Amino acid sequence: MTAGLAEDRPHAPLIIDVAGTALTDADRRRLADPLVGGVIHFARNWQDRAQMTALNAEIKSIRPDLLICVDHEGGRVQRFRTDGFTHLPTMRALGELWMRDAMRATQAATAVGQVLAGELRACGVDFSFAPVLDLDYGGSSVIGTRSFHRDPRVVALLAKSVMHGMLQMGMRNCGKHFPGHGFVHADSHVEIPVDKRGLKAILADDAKPYDWLSGSLAAVMPAHVIYPKVDKRPAGFSAKWLKETLRQRIGFEGAVFSDDLSMEAGRYIDGELLSFADAALAALEAGCDMALLCNQSVGDGAPLDGLLQGFADARDSGRWAGNLDSEARRRALLPDTAALPWAALAGSAPYCSARRTLSRDRLAE
Repeated sequence: MTAGLAEDRPHAPLIIDVAGTALTDADRRRLADPLVGGVIHFARNWQDRAQMTALNAEIKSIRPDLLICVDHEGGRVQRFRTDGFTHLPTMRALGELWMRDAMRATQAATAVGQVLAGELRACGVDFSFAPVLDLDYGGSSVIGTRSFHRDPRVVALLAKSVMHGMLQMGMRNCGKHFPGHGFVHADSHVEIPVDKRGLKAILADDAKPYDWLSGSLAAVMPAHVIYPKVDKRPAGFSAKWLKETLRQRIGFEGAVFSDDLSMEAGRYIDGELLSFADAALAALEAGCDMALLCNQSVGDGAPLDGLLQGFADARDSGRWAGNLDSEARRRALLPDTAALPWAALAGSAPYCSARRTLSRDRLAE
């Protein structure tokens, strides 16, 4: 890790949530903390477009460099669904269209990316954790229709089209869940999945989209899955997966987010349940640039305050020193073009064309 970070550009590795549709005093205090690099929204933060736009404007007034994120993929994982937001299709629907007409599927995938990113950015959201690169083996309850296809070639090509559409609207992307969550049946939100395949098999199949897209992906999120033939730790806490495989072997140079550390599989390392702060520190040490802790602001927010205090203590004691490269990767995810307001977006040719494409293929409401 890099010591002696510039005072005006500290490493801000923590992504946290806020409690509701407007900021509380506690939210404002936490977002002003220099350790916080971003905020992730959920459905509870949504009332309508005007409210979301105002909420995000206030967040940016506190810290213009904060990365405002959301899990907004399409299908069942779409946080904002009313007040004009397009109901985006599942990624499986794009894979099914591919089997009928590959070129129309890539066109539709680009349209999904354009609509997804354009609508979010019009409301002040910077970044979505999409697309999913997991393969569809047919048995995963948590991945399921979120996956494009079983074939990694189809996954990579459709994902690249979605990513292209997002980028056209000024939004970066995040491939997940490295090296692959689709093979295991267990849901890492409530238990710890174990994938007993070896490294060679995983690299030849599930991880192939990350290899093929390594020059196009802006960010990657590892899986809360243990692959015991590679490492006893879940991928998000494994230097073997993140530093040796993702960085060195595949050559990925973008940002790496941990998955949500509040998930059941998010804090178990070597059989021990860690505190949120220790889990976040372990994720960063393994090779993540940023650590997410979600859904902890509701109520008194004590888990978030404990996380911030634990990181401050680690910094002051020298246990954690921050990383300039990680901070540069975080800042690179911020949009570098102005977003179109909703009225201008709704009248823009690219957005209208994308909506027509989705309507033609009966992929959106």
